[in-house]
Amino acid sequence: MKILVVGSGGREHAIVTSAAKSAKVDKIYCAPGNAGIAALAECVPIGAMEFDKLVAFAKEKEIDFVIIGMDDPLVGGIVDVFEAEGIRVFGPRKNAAILEGSKAFSKDLMKKYHIPTAAYENFTDPKEALRYLETAKMPIVLKADGLALGKGVLICNTLEEARAGVAEIMEEKKFGDAGNTMVIEEFMTGPEVSVLSFVDGKNIRIMTSAQDHKRAKDGDEGLNTGGMGTFSPSPFYTKEIDELCRKTIYQPTVDAMAAEGRPFVGVIFFGLMLTEEGPKVLEFNARFGDPETQVVLPRMKNDMIEVMEACVDGTLDAIDLQFEDNAAVCVVLASDGYPLAYEKGFPITGFENFEGKDDYYCFHAGTKFDDAGRIVTNGGRVLGITAVGDSLKEARTKAYQATEWVDFSNKYMRRDIGKAIDEA
Repeated sequence: MKILVVGSGGREHAIVTSAAKSAKVDKIYCAPGNAGIAALAECVPIGAMEFDKLVAFAKEKEIDFVIIGMDDPLVGGIVDVFEAEGIRVFGPRKNAAILEGSKAFSKDLMKKYHIPTAAYENFTDPKEALRYLETAKMPIVLKADGLALGKGVLICNTLEEARAGVAEIMEEKKFGDAGNTMVIEEFMTGPEVSVLSFVDGKNIRIMTSAQDHKRAKDGDEGLNTGGMGTFSPSPFYTKEIDELCRKTIYQPTVDAMAAEGRPFVGVIFFGLMLTEEGPKVLEFNARFGDPETQVVLPRMKNDMIEVMEACVDGTLDAIDLQFEDNAAVCVVLASDGYPLAYEKGFPITGFENFEGKDDYYCFHAGTKFDDAGRIVTNGGRVLGITAVGDSLKEARTKAYQATEWVDFSNKYMRRDIGKAIDEA
């Protein structure tokens, strides 16, 4: 098979790495890809939102299967475009990707189908939002309705902060058109867990759990980022919680989308909060998470392409999805200053240290080749250093050792990814 992966980050590098292990795959292309992906796939200079060019390329190269990694093209309807041309593609159609594309839609869906989530209200008028806040209990959560690179969520501890948040999202449009509608929801407490799943429109197969660290600095301080590291599995996600979520959240979500005439095919990412009242949905994503994918896929026993084809063919019920009885930790090496201002273009050294080491992965998130052919930094999140071990403690120790194998100017990382689990 000839595969085309659409995207350019650490998630796509992890997807390409798993695709390369498949006995079914002969050739991989990635658009646009990055310097790390280039070691496994032929990178093509076509942007993820250039749908016509991607389709033309897929036809020219006689691509057998397309995998969409990113949220923007999914929400924009890229799957519909490929399907209209008769090209097999993994991911939800536009009318199903709205599960991530609109937080207001997903909250209304959960309310209608009794899927546990935080109490909420949707607003299109900032004045109405401000009136609502006058009587609301603090702290409270404000969410831009649309896609905002994982950053459109504000936790406000006081009424003043909440008023400023409404101005930021709805009036100053800090997150662009994503803030045309805003969701205000109750603040929940408890451990957060990420659970990814494969879906074929009717059936769902749950992947192993993971736990992300969104804040830029140690101790969960600093600004929200796209993710500074993650580990899998989550010790908070017990067998009992899994069984409860399957009954009250996972299958009900798949059934709800089908009942709405929006059958979902692809990956549903369930962002959960394990509250005292039971697990509740924080958010849905309509694709693999980043950096969760970098710890989940290395632990999967199955041939990823076989599972994805079963999703597209509607035969996922025949798949026995299995994961290794081990653990993985990913530490993101970022550019100092991320997620605000940071410099790019610094040469990266030490990649050879990962060669021939099966338990270690160096996933490229923001890298490129410069004019001299060197791999240089090209983003806020630069590399995802992942290690697999028999336990979370072992995986964490190995991952942090491996962060010393590569170097670049302004290299920054959190030092406490999974630390609380070590000490539990």
